[in-house]
Amino acid sequence: MKHDSMLEEVPVEQAVGMVLAHDLTQIIPGKFKGRLFKKGHVIREEDIPALLSIGKEHIYTLRLQQGYLHEDEAALRMAKAAQGAGVTLTEPHEGKVTLKSAIHGLVKIDKDRIDQVNSLDQVIMSTVKTNTVAEPGRSLMGTRVIPLVIEEDRIRAVERIGASTGQPLVEVKPFRPLRAGLITTGSEVFKGRIEDKFGPVVRNKLASLGSEVIEQRFAPDDSETIVQEIRRFLEEDRADLILVTGGMSVDPDDRTPGAIKRAGASVVSYGTPMLPGSMLLMGYLDGVPIMGLPGCVMHDPYTSFDVLLPRICAGETITRADITELGYGGLYGC
Repeated sequence: MKHDSMLEEVPVEQAVGMVLAHDLTQIIPGKFKGRLFKKGHVIREEDIPALLSIGKEHIYTLRLQQGYLHEDEAALRMAKAAQGAGVTLTEPHEGKVTLKSAIHGLVKIDKDRIDQVNSLDQVIMSTVKTNTVAEPGRSLMGTRVIPLVIEEDRIRAVERIGASTGQPLVEVKPFRPLRAGLITTGSEVFKGRIEDKFGPVVRNKLASLGSEVIEQRFAPDDSETIVQEIRRFLEEDRADLILVTGGMSVDPDDRTPGAIKRAGASVVSYGTPMLPGSMLLMGYLDGVPIMGLPGCVMHDPYTSFDVLLPRICAGETITRADITELGYGGLYGC
């Protein structure tokens, strides 16, 4: 059956008392864009000038046939098929349902299955990128269909994709409050020649994710001292995360990467294909994440540290594949 056979076109002047089959949008350039009349509105005589002002000389009445869905119901069913933990839904608005974050956390989007959905004709799922940090109320996904009515079988196909892996298409993982041990290296800071700039930046980045620096220690450019400070945080069993700042370049005096390895860490990667932040080291020491932070963390607003830290705070284990993926779209500066 053609969709048009379910719609009857009526001149707006003859539509008084009829029920709108869909939302009608008003656009005033530079001032307003939104719903002027809601689906289900009973048209009144006084509505006619407003309808004409938005170019509606005719309206549709709808006789929905079995096996077809109105755009609002279709968008809502698609949204429910995608919804996971930490995500809320809006009511349909102008044929669209928005999925929003209910918590402060890390957004996880299954890109492959989103692509499968969008490969279906006339259905839309538009999302933010996976691993985005979301505050409560942030929009994560919009669902809608192109026509006013759509075959129910097509929405069932979306629902099958949503249920195919047992995991949601979109969810928000809460951040865990981590206790971070911070070791700042560099003889120039250790001996008081220059002021430490790393500490305040790192503290602020952790605090924004609900974590904290429990203690900051200072070490000269001496591998054995750096190793001792790393091991002390581990032996005291106080730190959920160990951060070592400075000394990450290839200069002879930069001892941090070697010290992290000597402390017994299993290094996932020394170096990332992201700029800025290419000299970052990611590893694990007895199950505790340990990171060597390059100087760019002090002065660049967004580095590889800002990409990986939220994932660590959400309880994820960083793998070599995660590091490799930073290269595509990873040119932010430098």
